Amino acid sequence: MTSPSSPSYVPSGRIYLLLAILIFGIANAVTRKLTELGAAHLIDGRNPISFCNVLFAGNLCALILLGTIYQRQWRPHTFQQLNPKQWLAMIAVAILGAAIAPTLIFTALSLTSVNNVILIGRVEPPLILALSVWLLRERVNAWVLGGACLSFLGVALTILLPTPEPDQAMMNMGLRIGRGEFLTAIAAITLAISTIISKVSLKQIPLGFFSSFRMLIGTLIFFSTTVLLYGPIHFRDLTVPVLWQWMLLYGAVIVVGGQLCWFNGLKRSTASEVSLASSFNPIAGVLAAYFILGETPTIAQYIGGSVILVGIILNQIGVQKLNIIIPQQQPSDKEITETIGFKGL
Repeated sequence: MTSPSSPSYVPSGRIYLLLAILIFGIANAVTRKLTELGAAHLIDGRNPISFCNVLFAGNLCALILLGTIYQRQWRPHTFQQLNPKQWLAMIAVAILGAAIAPTLIFTALSLTSVNNVILIGRVEPPLILALSVWLLRERVNAWVLGGACLSFLGVALTILLPTPEPDQAMMNMGLRIGRGEFLTAIAAITLAISTIISKVSLKQIPLGFFSSFRMLIGTLIFFSTTVLLYGPIHFRDLTVPVLWQWMLLYGAVIVVGGQLCWFNGLKRSTASEVSLASSFNPIAGVLAAYFILGETPTIAQYIGGSVILVGIILNQIGVQKLNIIIPQQQPSDKEITETIGFKGL
């Protein structure tokens, strides 16, 4: 007699989400580390692993991945279902979320600490909440509102308590704010607007088609704008072997691995579980900055980060309570994917 073969083990959605959050969490630190490695391999005084090269190469890796996974959704039937308003909305979301915001974040990483980019980027969820209540009349409770206020306060403390260097700061309403912090805040606002557009116009569009189209347009816009502003010579180091030696690892782990784990987690998890998992992204990011870059948080970052963490906890309590009362208001996977922040591309 032969014993029946045991069923193969299939990881749960939570495990996939945890792996994805860990990978996305190290994205900022790895990106900064790559540029530092590129500085050790200068070509005629130029860094071949520049932020522009990493962003463009990463976008290409993501585009190939998404196109391969979701090729079945790129059918005439999908195109025929979209009306002009949805096409315009998708193009707007692609420009804002896949071209402008990543460019601002990559620039900010060259101007300020990784921890500042991570913590200040947490202003995005409160902005989305405020816009949702104001424009979409979404219902919130005291827990969610209190969490949003605390998160916003934590971001403000992170910005206002440090004293940036004079050559990296700008005057704004009497306050000295670093350029990197300012660009991060603008990126968060851009992503918040992108998410609101998605909520209003793109709910019925399949996630795979939406993600692929978003990356395609974002990559084209970024490349075209960069060439228009700086000329084709700006990407002259794009084929240098040392760049692709690291980009293969970056693309395989951060872009491909992170996206695959995230998409598998979305398929096997509820929206509440995805929302809860995404709340751990800043914690993973701060830890990654410490272990990969040796970047120790400042006093302001400790204070601001602690306040943000309390805000995240209150928000999650509020979301759970709200979903019991109004289950239909639970965010979709597409909305959560938009609000998770920087994912290495």
